[in-house]
Amino acid sequence: MPHDPLDFTAGQLRRRDIGKVTALTNPVSGHGAAVRAAHLAIARLHRRGVEVVEIIGDDAEDARHLVAAALEKGTDAVVVTGGDGVISNALQVLAGTDVPLGIIPAGTGNDHAREFGIPTKDPEAAADIVIDGWTETIDLGRIRDDKGVNKWFGTVAATGFDSLVTDRANRMRWPHGRSRYYLAMLAELSQLRLLPFRLVLDETREIDADLTLVAFGNTRSYGGGLLICPNANHADGLLDITMAQSDSRTKLVRLFPTIFQGAHVELDEVSTARATSIHVECPGINVYADGDFACPLPAEISAVPAALQILRPQR
Repeated sequence: MPHDPLDFTAGQLRRRDIGKVTALTNPVSGHGAAVRAAHLAIARLHRRGVEVVEIIGDDAEDARHLVAAALEKGTDAVVVTGGDGVISNALQVLAGTDVPLGIIPAGTGNDHAREFGIPTKDPEAAADIVIDGWTETIDLGRIRDDKGVNKWFGTVAATGFDSLVTDRANRMRWPHGRSRYYLAMLAELSQLRLLPFRLVLDETREIDADLTLVAFGNTRSYGGGLLICPNANHADGLLDITMAQSDSRTKLVRLFPTIFQGAHVELDEVSTARATSIHVECPGINVYADGDFACPLPAEISAVPAALQILRPQR
C-alpha cells in the first residue's frame, strides 16, 4: 500500500504522551544481545508505568504482520530492539503513519541509533528516551524496483562494490560475524573493476560513468559508523549521493579509513551530488539498504519528506 508523507514539517520536534508501546525484538541481533537489551528496556518501561505488548516475529514477513496488527489495535509507539535490519522491518509498516519508532540498539552497526543520539550500550537509557516522548519528523528513502515494488530505508542505500561484497558475504557459510564480511571484501578486491552506471537525477541531470560504488544517503553513516555521506541531512527532502571511481586496489583500500571521518569526499576519486529522486541503472548490480537486500537495478531511489516519526533525545 502506498504511503503519503505525514502532515508535519521534517525536522519538527514535538512531545507526546507514551502510555502503551509495542515492543518488537529480533532475538538473533547482536548474537543474542537483543534479548538481554529488550529485557532491561522493557523492565524500565514497566517501572515507569508504560504498558508493553511484546512481539517477536518468526521471520521478517511475520514481524511486519505483527507490527501492522499492533497499529490497527492502537499503540503509542513501536519500540524495536535489535539492529538496523529489524528497524528496516518496522519502517516498512510505520512509513507514512503517525505512530513513532523507538529504538533500543542491540545490533552490529546501529547506524539509526547513532544518527539520532540514542545510546548504543545502555538499554535503560534508550528506554527513557521512549518514555520522554520527544519525536522528530524525518525523511525516509524509498526504493522502487522495475515492478513498482517499494522498500523504505532510513540510512543509506548502497550499490556497486559495497553491494557486491554483501552479495558474496551472503553466499558464504563460514566464518560468522564481521570476519565473513572482511573475507568477502578481500575476495571482491581481487576482482575489482569499474561498473557502468547510469544515473538520472530529478529527471534533469544525467550521469553516465564507470564507477566503483554509489551510495545514496538519507543519513550520514552505514556499516557501523562509516560516514559515507557525511553531509546528509535526514530532514532536507534530499538524498546525498557519494560516487567513487577507482579501479586501483591500493587507492580503494586507502579510501576506506578516510570514510570514518567523512574525509573521503575531498579525494579526487570521489564526487558527490544531491537529488530528490534518482533513476539508477547498472547491469547485474543489487541495491542494499539499511544492510538488507532491496532489489536488483534498475530502480528509482528517492527521498520522501516527513515520512516517519522517530523518538529521540530532546535537543
